[in-house]
This record gives sequence, C-alpha cells and structure tokens, in this order.
Amino acid sequence: MKIRTMVVLALVSTGCGGVPTVSQKPEVTKTDAEWREQLTPEQFKVTRKKGTERAFTGALWDNKQAGEYRCVCCDAPLFASETKFESGTGWPSFYQPATAESVALVEDWSLFMTRTEVVCRRCHAHLGHVFPDGPKPTGQRYCMNSAALTFVPAPTP
Repeated sequence: MKIRTMVVLALVSTGCGGVPTVSQKPEVTKTDAEWREQLTPEQFKVTRKKGTERAFTGALWDNKQAGEYRCVCCDAPLFASETKFESGTGWPSFYQPATAESVALVEDWSLFMTRTEVVCRRCHAHLGHVFPDGPKPTGQRYCMNSAALTFVPAPTP
C-alpha cells in the first residue's frame, strides 16, 4: 500500500478552548493486484473500474437500519442512514454525504453525456453519481452502488 498525502475527513469535535479538531487520515493507494486481493470481483469492477451494479440487486439498496455507510475499500465514513431516502432507482440514495470532506466530485463524460461522479476522497473509489433531483434540504441524489459500501449498524441502546 502506497500512501500519498493526508486527507481531511471531518471536523471531529471541539478541542481544548473550543477550537475544532480535524481528523486527518492518509490517502490510500494500492496496485490493482492489491485491490483484487482485498475486494470481491464485483466490488473491484465497481470501485476500481467505475462499474455499476444492476438496479435492485445490491445488498444495501433497500436497507432501512440506522447506521453508517462506509467505503468498502478504505473504511472511510461516507453517508449516514439519516440522509438515506427511497429514490425508486434500485440503488442506495442519500441527499448528502456524512461530511463535505467524505467524497469528491469528478466530471464524468462517459455514456455520451456529462454526469458528476462521486468518489471516496481517501482512496478514490468510484461510488456512484450525484444528480440534482433529490429531496430537501439539499435537492441532491447521491446514487451509490451497494458494492462500493459497507454498512455499520448503529449501536443498540
């Protein structure tokens, strides 16, 4: 595993004297061979080769449990269950990422149109795309592939 740079993932809390502290994690890069060892063939196709799983087939598209959605490649926190909504598309959809630093947006010119690709900021895994047709408060629909995510249930009280 090669580490390139530090990536800001989130403002964690206020530290001593009310000053916010920032969580920084190293950016993750691996060879295709290293990713293939870690991921299933479908996860590799989706996250490293910009694939898309078929609608209504992913393990998380209809998950309604409380918890956190994380990157399958580097375990970075990406989305909270509170922002997940039923989009009718067959893919997990969220109206915003966990933090502004969780994901990066990239222009995607594939399929003879312009779309906005969503990638994990820490390891650059392809997650899905964002569209401007989501619900309030953001009006955004982050349409993600289940194969790019792991789900961590919220602790039970």
